[in-house]
Amino acid sequence: MNREDITVKFSRFSLQLLRKLIKSAPVKNLLDYTRRVALPGFDGMPIFDVADFFFTGIQRGSIVTRAQSLAFSFFLAIFPAIIFLFSLIPYIPIPNFQNEILSLIRDFLPMHAYETIRTTIEDIIKIQRGGLLSIGFLLALYFTTNGFMTMIRSFNSSYHIFESRTPWQQRKVAVVLTFILSVLVIAATAMIIFGESATRYLVAHHILKTKTQVLLLLFSRWVIVMALFFFAISFLYYYAPAVRKKYRFVSAGSTFATLLSLLVSTGFAYFVNHFNQYNKIYGSIGTLIVIMLWIYFNSLSLILGFELNASISHAKRKIRNEY
Repeated sequence: MNREDITVKFSRFSLQLLRKLIKSAPVKNLLDYTRRVALPGFDGMPIFDVADFFFTGIQRGSIVTRAQSLAFSFFLAIFPAIIFLFSLIPYIPIPNFQNEILSLIRDFLPMHAYETIRTTIEDIIKIQRGGLLSIGFLLALYFTTNGFMTMIRSFNSSYHIFESRTPWQQRKVAVVLTFILSVLVIAATAMIIFGESATRYLVAHHILKTKTQVLLLLFSRWVIVMALFFFAISFLYYYAPAVRKKYRFVSAGSTFATLLSLLVSTGFAYFVNHFNQYNKIYGSIGTLIVIMLWIYFNSLSLILGFELNASISHAKRKIRNEY
């Protein structure tokens, strides 16, 4: 028996097994249950109908290709943005602010990636350079708006709509998104940095006397940061598409994308720090690979969250047309 015959027989066996599994009583009961029940945020749409459109969209919507395009666009934007923000830091007259930034970056990045770029970051954030600040701002604005325009096109494809706005209008929307998201990122960063300093101050002056109080303060700080992140995704989903569908600003897709991004970032950082040996194989270029992969997985999370919102909208339109 050759390899092709084995493959054909295995495929037939797998198909028969799948058909028997679908016809089994537990699976039938589960499918019937999903046809009757709707999750919070699904606007009353059954789980089965939403899942049907969701997985069809994943299969036919070139999700991976769109995520790759989005990741590359933001990968080009991230370095000018970092140069601009870091060039701005030396002008901030707050004691020990630069060291707090370094501590935040060290906690956020995988250790090998941080050690590779630490010297460069220290040089940028501790020495004032006016020319670099201006050039960094212009480049950051151009490449970041390009990234948001790519995101707009990706979101439009989920709803199968044509972009009716002119390129100038799209660029204007991208600029608005850039500034609003920048404000939210700065607010989240300030919450992390100054929250840490405030916690140390309260502990040193015995205002927080128990470990439980400290943990509650730390927990509430991260809850606020996650709320800002959630609001940013909700704003993107509501404002970026060419046609604003009638779903709530706080949607199931934004909740799903926030949780997925959190899981992806946490799991990816843990994997890089404990299992991956990319630095031994690729050297310093491994840092770029890690950053690119991190952006890609988060881009995929954003697109999947928006696809969920689109699936709910399609399910509502299907039921409306049937009745």
